[in-house]
Amino acid sequence: MQNITSILSNLSDFPQITGEIMHGDMPGDKIEINENHKEKAKIIFPVLIEKLEKVIANNPHSRAVICVCGGSGVGKSETASLLGHALQISGIGSYILSGDNYPHRIPAQNDAERVRVFRHGAVRGLVASGLYNENTKNVLRELQEKDIDSDSKLCTEYPWLETYQNEGKKALSGYLGTENEQNFVELSEIIKQFKTGVNELYLKRMGRTELDLWYDLVDFCDKNVLIIEWTHGNSDKYTGVDIPILLNSTPQETLEHRRSRNRDGAVDSPFTTMVLEIEQRQLESQAHKAQIIVSKSGELLTYAQYRKQMAEGGI
Repeated sequence: MQNITSILSNLSDFPQITGEIMHGDMPGDKIEINENHKEKAKIIFPVLIEKLEKVIANNPHSRAVICVCGGSGVGKSETASLLGHALQISGIGSYILSGDNYPHRIPAQNDAERVRVFRHGAVRGLVASGLYNENTKNVLRELQEKDIDSDSKLCTEYPWLETYQNEGKKALSGYLGTENEQNFVELSEIIKQFKTGVNELYLKRMGRTELDLWYDLVDFCDKNVLIIEWTHGNSDKYTGVDIPILLNSTPQETLEHRRSRNRDGAVDSPFTTMVLEIEQRQLESQAHKAQIIVSKSGELLTYAQYRKQMAEGGI
């Protein structure tokens, strides 16, 4: 432990990084590092090192767990890769775990379940409010077939649709980022074993088809820092993270980035926008726990500054 803490105590500057770098363990995941990601990592690094030194000194196995969280498209994967690689080449063994490997369902099945949860809750809400009848049933069928039943602009034409969408949002909020969607228990156990000195762990791999699901045995003998990069990395529903890092973004910035990547198609659908808004609210509710907060422009923020920035629209 003395060697690790000694290395940490002598680190301050972000090391020069060139060539291929390490990245998260999500199958097929690609990272595109730009200067903005590097600037954020440079800002985070010295603050992170100071905090890591204390955590590692207090762990009998010289280990610590950090998470890099934030909305989709904010640069979690890239920033986590830069931080992990910087630690690695500085002599601090690290491993980057992608939380996207730990939902209960593969992406296509999870997307379908999100829609099912939304629509089921929405229709039940219509029934409970007395707004459901043969006409609304037939109109809803048409809107659902076109996948526009979550489009708020249609509420002017169909006033009852506002109740439908509000009730659907409530149901969806009870699914996204919860134990129903994510396997927080498995992640908590991985963190526990890592921090108690286990040197070999089977870690989950999840691709995009039912056959793309397996476990790899990972050697942690020379790893001191486990980095979890994940939208839900700062959640209350699992335990063991020592240093949460929040990369802030607005829902609109998140959506624009998803449009540019066109990861799963229909990224600008009304339903996707709704999902991103719910995830943003969840991130905001958890932000007070973050030990490091970085704005979209690359500034370190206190929690009070973060709240002020979000109140002003995140600009």
